[in-house]
Amino acid sequence: MKVRKLSLLGVVLALSVADEAISCSLLRAPSSVEMVAGAELIVRATAVEHAVVPGMIRNGREVRTTGVPDSRIRFRVESVIKGKYEAADLVLPGYLSDQDDWNDQPVPYGMVRSNGRSGSCFANTYRQGGQFLLVLKRAPTVAAVFSSDTAYTVNWYALGPVNEQLRSLDDPWLQWVRDQLKVQ
Repeated sequence: MKVRKLSLLGVVLALSVADEAISCSLLRAPSSVEMVAGAELIVRATAVEHAVVPGMIRNGREVRTTGVPDSRIRFRVESVIKGKYEAADLVLPGYLSDQDDWNDQPVPYGMVRSNGRSGSCFANTYRQGGQFLLVLKRAPTVAAVFSSDTAYTVNWYALGPVNEQLRSLDDPWLQWVRDQLKVQ
C-alpha cells in the first residue's frame, strides 16, 4: 500500500515538472477582440521602478525567468480606458529594462510582443519610463478574502497582447482598443 502511494506521488511530481518544461501552446490563436471584451480593467500606465527588486542574483547578475518573476514593478496609472480604478499606482510582477519591446505585428495585434513569445506565454519585462497599455483581470489574493483588496494580473490571456508598450498617446494599438470598446 505504501509503495502505491509513493508511486502515485512520483507520477504527480513528474507530471508537475513536465508541465513547467513544456513551452506555451494554444488550441486557437489569441483574439484581440475577445481579449478586450474579457478584460475587467484596461489602463495606460508608466513603468516607474521596482517595488520589489529581483531576488535571484548569480555571479553579480540578475537571473530572469520566463515564468512569473519574484520582482514587482510599480506603474503610475496615467488613464483608465476600461473599468474603474482609483489608485494612482498599480504593482505587477515583472522586470525593468532599458530597452524598448515594440510589438512587430500590425494592429490589431494577433500576439504578444517578442518578450512573451517563449516560455510562459506572457511578456514580463518593461522599459523603465515606458508607457504600456495593460489589459487586466482580477486575480484574488489571500488578503482579498478578508478585505476588499483585489490584485490585478496581465497573466490571464496566453500569448495575447495584454501589456503592450506604447510609442505615444496616438499609438495605433491604443486607438484600436478605444475604438473596440466603443463597438462593444
